[in-house]
Amino acid sequence: MRLTGLRSYLSYEWFGVSAPFDSACRLVTSPFFSPLSLGALRVLFAVYSLVTTITVLVFESVRFHDSSSFFSYFTDLSYIGLVAYFWASGIQTIAFVIWGQKAYPLQKWSRILQFLHILLYTTITIFPFIVTVVYWTLLASSSTFRTKYSAWSNVSQHAMNSCFALFEILLTNAGPSPWSHMAPGLVLFACYLGVAYITHAAQGFYTYDFLNPSVQHGLLAAYIIGMGVGYCILFTIVKGICTLRCRLVSPSRLDPSEQVQSEDLHEWEHVDVEQLKESTGSEA
Repeated sequence: MRLTGLRSYLSYEWFGVSAPFDSACRLVTSPFFSPLSLGALRVLFAVYSLVTTITVLVFESVRFHDSSSFFSYFTDLSYIGLVAYFWASGIQTIAFVIWGQKAYPLQKWSRILQFLHILLYTTITIFPFIVTVVYWTLLASSSTFRTKYSAWSNVSQHAMNSCFALFEILLTNAGPSPWSHMAPGLVLFACYLGVAYITHAAQGFYTYDFLNPSVQHGLLAAYIIGMGVGYCILFTIVKGICTLRCRLVSPSRLDPSEQVQSEDLHEWEHVDVEQLKESTGSEA
């Protein structure tokens, strides 16, 4: 009995992978743009973020000879997530247009790929805000805008990243992420701590000063717990905004379960009115 309950909690459906997958085509549509425009914007963001990532990596390799630490920073890793998402979602959206706006390839792919896509959506709508808040409150300094390159790279990676996330949250039909995604996202976020301390052990430096226990002492635990709590709060806020957006501007794109509940309520109201009419007639 317990095993059956555990399987239901670990099922694809529990993680937001319905069968059939995304029958309303929410992942490739927008309440404000045509599918073609949405696909073009996503590909544009994909190209820009990819060019930014390559430029930063090459510049650091040539100018600072520091490419070995590129994948040690949460900023770079989360930005790569944006690159991956916009290429994947952009291609799926363009395919949706080519297929006559009836279906798109991901709907026919394996469920593990469907799960990974929507989990990636969850991360790119939360991690960028963490990067932006942490950078501008704890890490930004007088060198942030010292040169044209530093100004451009910092704005692209620490400000525009959140703009990209807001685009998906506010201007598409994607989301909201299911509550079950909170745990995997938090695990991925926590795993970065391992990357940070592996980097210190292998290369002798801390990617972020607030992760240095010899400097922060007791504050280190507060920083770590605070970021974990902040992630959970952000997840809840983003989910609430997406839910509100779905109800206000694209009610037809609600989850099938929500549509069924709405239909049941309508039927109940209809039956209730009929019973009231019959009761009034019999009294007359």
